[in-house]
Amino acid sequence: MAAPDLEILHPKFIDHLLGHRSDSGIDGFLGLQVMELEAGRLVVEFEVLDDHLTFIGNMHGGCLAALCDHCLGLVLYPVMPPGSWAATTEFKVNYLRPVSGGVCRAVAEIQSMTRRSAVVTIRVENDGRLAALAQGTCTVKLAEEKDG
Repeated sequence: MAAPDLEILHPKFIDHLLGHRSDSGIDGFLGLQVMELEAGRLVVEFEVLDDHLTFIGNMHGGCLAALCDHCLGLVLYPVMPPGSWAATTEFKVNYLRPVSGGVCRAVAEIQSMTRRSAVVTIRVENDGRLAALAQGTCTVKLAEEKDG
């Protein structure tokens, strides 16, 4: 369910990303696909591939951290005016179980957002089992603000 106090200010962003899978960057490497995107909530999935696994057969924690960091910022764009941006200032990940295959699904939800910052939680499941929990803060720079 979308955060009740947030409204979509950039619907074209949602139209562009819904169902999108990038060919480049960290989202391209992981194969992230945006499954749902609404005011205050984002769902992203990817299939765990051999390229994501370490020599012992588990996915490197950096892949889960990259997933969380990517979702942390991305969930903010529909609720910011076009031309605005968000940058991660900090985040923490709790790794709860190893991932060695299947599908990872991240659900990011905005918990709090002001004109200057936002706090987001991310829940990562692997084939329906909780694999990681993350929380982070982003700096928000709205389009109408002038540099000083």
